[in-house]
Amino acid sequence: MTKTRLEAFSDGVIAIIITIMVLELKVPHGSTLDALAPLTPVFLSYVLSFLYVGIYWNNHHHMLHTLKHVTGPILWANLHLLFWLSLFPFATGWMGENHFEPLPSALYGLVLLMAAIAYYVLQQLIIASQGPDSILMRAVQGDWKGKLSPLFYIAGIGAAFVSPWLSMAIFVAAALVWLVPDRRIESVLTGGER
Repeated sequence: MTKTRLEAFSDGVIAIIITIMVLELKVPHGSTLDALAPLTPVFLSYVLSFLYVGIYWNNHHHMLHTLKHVTGPILWANLHLLFWLSLFPFATGWMGENHFEPLPSALYGLVLLMAAIAYYVLQQLIIASQGPDSILMRAVQGDWKGKLSPLFYIAGIGAAFVSPWLSMAIFVAAALVWLVPDRRIESVLTGGER
């Protein structure tokens, strides 16, 4: 399989994930602003998840540009990542529908954590397939964001049982860390400095 096919498949799955998430936003029965109020938690959870899926799509896109050849383990690791991303619509919907209650918020954090682990596994398999001098290895050296994110998610899972709003603040903070575009891979691909 070529990396182009892998990227096209992944992009298609991610597009479907976003589509499924937006379907959770039900049209309110009424034409006033008051009719929108009950949808606020659902909308906020959608925005956060859209942001996360967008971050994964962007970083996945850049990571696959460093790929020279696709191996079986890379295919399976990519599917593993897509599996956890495909749970975003369920976790997002459950959390929003239940107004950020502890268990749905903790499950949301667990999905975030597992997606981060799956992304890391895929990254490591790409590096292993291309050797220690690979473009990706050079780009992700000193990856503080990747190491810090799982700690955010674990803290958010625990905080969900103390204060779901604190949990959401932690998940938002983790997303904001990644919102600033990560140009390390682009920089290495174009020969620039990190």
